[in-house]
Amino acid sequence: MSKAHRGKGIQELANGGRGQCPVCKKTGVKLLYEQEIEGQKTKICKICKATLANKK
Repeated sequence: MSKAHRGKGIQELANGGRGQCPVCKKTGVKLLYEQEIEGQKTKICKICKATLANKK
């Protein structure tokens, strides 16, 4: 089966979905996961999402 459209959704985002994570301050990571932090919805990286999920 063809995988020609893989990642097409994030290509349409600004900078290909990459930026600086507001939690860990890493730059150039994919910000794909929406999380509520301090009452605001922000996009965070995969590692921070897993860290917050494990703390619950």
